Amino acid sequence: MILIKNVRLVDALGEQGPTDVLLGEGRILSLEGGDAHKVVDGTGCFLAPGFLDLHAHLREPGEEVKEDLASGLLAAVRGGYTDVVSMPNTKPPVDTPEAVRALRGKAIALGLARLHPAAALTLGQEGKHPAPAGLLKEAGAALLTDDGRTNEDAGVLALGLLQAAPLGLPVAVHAEDASLRRGGVMNDGMLADRLGLPGNPPEAEAARIARDLEVLRYALRRGQAKPHLHVQHLSTKRGLELIREAKRQGLPVTAEATPHHLTLTEEALRDFDPLFKVAPPLRTKEDQEALLEGLLDGTLDAIATDHAPHTQAEKEMDLLRAPFGIPSLEVAFPLLYTELHLKRGFPLPRLVALFTDGPRRVLGLKPLHLEVGAEASLVLLSPKERPVDPRAFASKARFSPWAGWVLGGWPVLTLVEGRVVHEALE
Repeated sequence: MILIKNVRLVDALGEQGPTDVLLGEGRILSLEGGDAHKVVDGTGCFLAPGFLDLHAHLREPGEEVKEDLASGLLAAVRGGYTDVVSMPNTKPPVDTPEAVRALRGKAIALGLARLHPAAALTLGQEGKHPAPAGLLKEAGAALLTDDGRTNEDAGVLALGLLQAAPLGLPVAVHAEDASLRRGGVMNDGMLADRLGLPGNPPEAEAARIARDLEVLRYALRRGQAKPHLHVQHLSTKRGLELIREAKRQGLPVTAEATPHHLTLTEEALRDFDPLFKVAPPLRTKEDQEALLEGLLDGTLDAIATDHAPHTQAEKEMDLLRAPFGIPSLEVAFPLLYTELHLKRGFPLPRLVALFTDGPRRVLGLKPLHLEVGAEASLVLLSPKERPVDPRAFASKARFSPWAGWVLGGWPVLTLVEGRVVHEALE
């Protein structure tokens, strides 16, 4: 039994407390205290449901030098995540039932965050032939995606949606028109022109979202079951407008935004620092403000990290050659708690919902709220501030665009079904 005393409760339904929370048998046993062998002083802290990340690159199999399940899932629990969806663009791609089962088995043995592997939408992620959706679902795949690549063939995407629909599997897309993106390494615009860098235009995202929504309409009309399209790492105002209108029309589409697109803009690239090179690229302040509005009005369903670790040597290459991506599992919540909630008054229950209920609904899972009988997959968060120190990351990627930023809201206790998987109590 664990007793967390004098703690505030925060979930998607609101805030309450302070109260004393008794945990045991993997559940919340009481919100009125009780006897326990372990007592935690939660004064000043708040307790929330465990976070779920819809979009993390854990690099296993094939690129374990960048990250592996052990380091990635440890980073996850240190960031307050009890559940993680791993992307399938590994080497080789996760496109077989055997690969899905192998990942799940290893993650269970590690006993950290629960892994929900995403499987490739197409064989080899080549965009030509759909992977065996039914067998992948049976093996434990949580969604299908060719993330890391764009789905250029609309017919193949349509077939993927049709095959996934009766299985209840979402199909997630990296919505970007490759022919418009070309070799862009930052947002296309006046700043890219001044810096002499190839730009990735916002129209590349909007054009592909518009096409994919039409493919979704086709699959919805032709299929026996309702398909589910999920748009990853939305980065532009225009893309957001397209999603908002599609939702108004009742299309079964969901979307996510990332911590980096919510806290950084293209201005970060003025010094040609590849640390800020991500895909899709950091956009304008106008785009960022639109995303924030989308979080508030429900157009965006979830905040997902797009945790993308690389070696230090790779990220220290010049801007044109360095790979896209940054690690963020360990800082995502403190970053947005500080930058959105503390500095801008973003409602805390809504922020927590975007890390919990929102992503759970995308996967078809029940919401997790703080009530007697609920699963004790929880995170205790401290408002005490400290600077981001990438050297202390559990992730193998020990660099961060937020290095030195002073943040509050750090996870100090993470539990999965009542098991302590991370503890940093003082």
